[in-house]
Amino acid sequence: MTINRDSAGPDRRDAGRGAGRDGGQDVDRDVDRDVDRDVEAATFDQEADHGLGDPDVREAWAARLAAWLPAAPADVLDLGCGTGSLSLLAALSGHRVTAVDRSLPMVELARAKLAGTGARTVAGDASRPPVAARRFDAVLVRHVLWTLPDPAAALRRWCALLRPGGRLVLVEGFRDGIGIPAAELTELLAPLTERVHTERLSGDARLWGGPVSDERYATVAVPTPARRHTEVVDVHLFVRRGDEVLLARRANTGYGDGLFNSPSGHVEEGEDVREAMVREAAEEVGLALTPEDLRIALVMQHRAPSGATRVGWFFEVEHGAGGEPVNTEPHKCSELAWFPLDALPDDMVAYCRAGAKAYAAGERFVLHLHEPGDPVAYVPDGPARAVALAVAGER
Repeated sequence: MTINRDSAGPDRRDAGRGAGRDGGQDVDRDVDRDVDRDVEAATFDQEADHGLGDPDVREAWAARLAAWLPAAPADVLDLGCGTGSLSLLAALSGHRVTAVDRSLPMVELARAKLAGTGARTVAGDASRPPVAARRFDAVLVRHVLWTLPDPAAALRRWCALLRPGGRLVLVEGFRDGIGIPAAELTELLAPLTERVHTERLSGDARLWGGPVSDERYATVAVPTPARRHTEVVDVHLFVRRGDEVLLARRANTGYGDGLFNSPSGHVEEGEDVREAMVREAAEEVGLALTPEDLRIALVMQHRAPSGATRVGWFFEVEHGAGGEPVNTEPHKCSELAWFPLDALPDDMVAYCRAGAKAYAAGERFVLHLHEPGDPVAYVPDGPARAVALAVAGER
């Protein structure tokens, strides 16, 4: 079985399994294995499935690659490429190939083999290849994953190298406790992928230059598409009575109860931010506003201590517009009160208080980013989390 010849890291049978770790025996073992692989380079292609010198073997691998890789031309990354035999098949099929191996002698042999094809050869660790993220349509890896100290981490990194719709093509095997069984690889891929297809290769003697009895297979996996980032949009109202603003004390909501906050709420589907503010003002403080009554105070991106983010639109309206404010939700608000902008209460939701302070200072665009463990409530002597953003034209 040729699994151990195609490795790009330390043998998983080694107690340390220490590729890429700092110091101690792990580094020594890693260096020794690199030296072994350097020495191995001179005879590497003598194995039928390495050099692909036999036309039948070469044709068998070319047919498999044509089925596994996207339609040409595609950007293909071959990790642990050895002397570049699979890279050459991919390049001759019209793909744009980048071939990576840790062994400099292997890289030099691959570079010579790939000369004139336009393929790029790079020296680097297969588990952390020196290439850009989201650049490739396929990542091809043969008999490498099982050798790495943290296969799950390597798979995550390889998925990050793919463009949307890209695929991993992983050729692996297992014999006498050595390698990685197909079932184990499928389990590792489950949290990362939306589609996984595994083909048994043991029965195709042409691939190996003769019959084999151990488990050999190829897995083609399509990663789950990255989820597009979304944020809640909420609206806040500063009702101005001279130098004062109206605040409401929250109650029975499950968030910031007992703390003052400006009248506020979430934008609902189909609303723009002004429509949402008009609706929330009517629901919470009984004001019959029109969109024309509202003026933009500021816009703030906020990150909660949990890490969840949202964008808040803060509006200003003059006292008297829409009527006299009253507490129309006593089950959610225990009181309404007026406070000077320059003497806000300490018992406020930190998010709202940061917005009010920025508004008083004339800021228009602000980041308010909690750190994990921060309280929802404003802490007078706590760290400042608000950062005002510069506006175009300002100096």
